[in-house]
Amino acid sequence: MQKIDQAKDFLSPDFLVILLGPTASGKTKLAVKLARKIDGEIISADSRQVYRSLDIGTGKDLKEYEEVPYHLIDIIPPSGEYEVKQFKKDFERAYRDILSRGKRPILCGGTGSYILSLLKEQVYSAVPKDVDFQLEMEGLSKSELIEKIKDMEIPEDFQIDWDSKKRLIRALEILNYLKENDVPEAKEPLVKEYIAFGLNPSLELRRSRIDKRLDSRLREGLIPEVEKLMEEGIGLEKLDWFGLEYKYAGRYLNGELDYGQFVEKLKTEIHRFAKRQMTFFRKMEKDGVEINWIAF
Repeated sequence: MQKIDQAKDFLSPDFLVILLGPTASGKTKLAVKLARKIDGEIISADSRQVYRSLDIGTGKDLKEYEEVPYHLIDIIPPSGEYEVKQFKKDFERAYRDILSRGKRPILCGGTGSYILSLLKEQVYSAVPKDVDFQLEMEGLSKSELIEKIKDMEIPEDFQIDWDSKKRLIRALEILNYLKENDVPEAKEPLVKEYIAFGLNPSLELRRSRIDKRLDSRLREGLIPEVEKLMEEGIGLEKLDWFGLEYKYAGRYLNGELDYGQFVEKLKTEIHRFAKRQMTFFRKMEKDGVEINWIAF
């Protein structure tokens, strides 16, 4: 907290304060404390908390915010789709609104791709979409898509989400485009002045927090929440898109896993996810994003 306390003394009015870190690292609680100290408002950088009705599995914990205003949470229905391009538009709108009222914007979340999209222009996102190509690829399985991608030339700086079929299709679409076209030119980043703090709990503490939080979410009603989503027409593929808690709860409710298998598999995958988050943040640093790490 000492670095954060010092920060408010030298930040210019339009500086963006960023709090990032792996899942279960305590980002929201710290963001709320910081917002109270510097008269701030919180903008969420969480790719799942934008969806309404995804409360327990995404850990919204809205009560933690108390009187502190927050943005980009509960803004679309679960039937909708939300990606980086829309996040950037919504972020800029919230960011400008907060600044116009003399408040400090604080970006808080663990979706590294969202955060990076504001600080470094991602040239591959400018590749135009080909609806016909996407529809053609829809008929392929994830394993078939992965095989197609592995047969192509992949630029060193091109990040691929191997867990999402939709993102695999987009990756294949981009790689297909690059076979006959140059990489689009990078534009100016949306945010030029910022200070980023990263929460970095020890591995032992991180794992303990993840396990305890999952147990808590199960007691709070994660399974009934997913069951209700399925009753409202949300299929397994969309549950996969919503993240690990929804993916494996869906598999359990579909009879593919018994309860014990479901819990153990989910805990294992969340630990792996946290490790991938840290890998992404370290990659951000290599790309020139300075992160002031807070170890504990």
